[in-house]
Amino acid sequence: MKARAFWTVAPGRGEIREAELAAPAADQALVVTRASGISRGTERLVFTGRVPESQWGAMGAPLMQGGFPFPVSYGYAAVGLVQEGPSALRGRRVFCLHPHHDAFLAPAAMCIPVPDTVPDRRAVLAANMETAVNVLWDARPLVGERALVIGAGVVGLLVAFLLARVPGLDLVVCDLDASRRDLVERFGARFCAPQDAPGERDLVVHASASAEGLRLALTRCGFEGRIVEASWFGDRAVELPLGEAFHAKRLSLVSTQVGAVAPAMRGHRTHGERMALALSLLADDRLDALLGPEIPFAELPARIGSVLLPDAGAPQPLCPVVTYI
Repeated sequence: MKARAFWTVAPGRGEIREAELAAPAADQALVVTRASGISRGTERLVFTGRVPESQWGAMGAPLMQGGFPFPVSYGYAAVGLVQEGPSALRGRRVFCLHPHHDAFLAPAAMCIPVPDTVPDRRAVLAANMETAVNVLWDARPLVGERALVIGAGVVGLLVAFLLARVPGLDLVVCDLDASRRDLVERFGARFCAPQDAPGERDLVVHASASAEGLRLALTRCGFEGRIVEASWFGDRAVELPLGEAFHAKRLSLVSTQVGAVAPAMRGHRTHGERMALALSLLADDRLDALLGPEIPFAELPARIGSVLLPDAGAPQPLCPVVTYI
């Protein structure tokens, strides 16, 4: 069987390549892709060649092909139908951490069934939802806390979507883009511009991937509060005012990263169980507002630049969806 794959071959340039797929081994599944999601923050770094060499190992997606910086076939949000494989998976829709290919082989253990309540397009959010779950496990929110999420991108919004379920939590989401207000309020939180962000927060989740956002987090966190850093800065250095109130307020700055299960649940949940939980949490049609635009797979080389690097003043998409059918 022939399969087509999207490859980034130089900074800002991609192409579709064709290759033969071998017959699946006993522990593999042959998946025909229905949709895949573009994770804009991470894939922008890959597309522009800005993954630091020191992080090439850590940044490698589980089933990516090639290597950093180029050529590389990268991605981790594919949804498809198992055509061949173990009987428990055959004919089922699955999510897999796989790049943008129209068909692929993957270890059967990495193919997580998609619940019937979650449509294909929404299921591409599973990798981002898994990140948000891990953020909450690292953040350990408490009933009645005052929380602030800085950055209303996909991960920040999914973190807010989950935090809003904590009883009594006073939740505010801060972003430069006022168009995100309706979505934030639909999720059950309040929206504000950066200059209006409230202070004395017990918990701040930073997800804006900007130095300004992280500095804002430091100023808005209350005494002995904790800041959970969910951004990925790539090769950019960040200057922080750690000589001001950082020590007097006894702040905690905690990194969170999805590659490992957060310490709070490590030993209690496997990676597969975490992914299955993330998929189950997508059974809410409010999350459809995070998706789009849709890009046919054949048009991906010509259009991916416009969604990863939109022109100034152009709409900033949240999770573009690649379609294959």
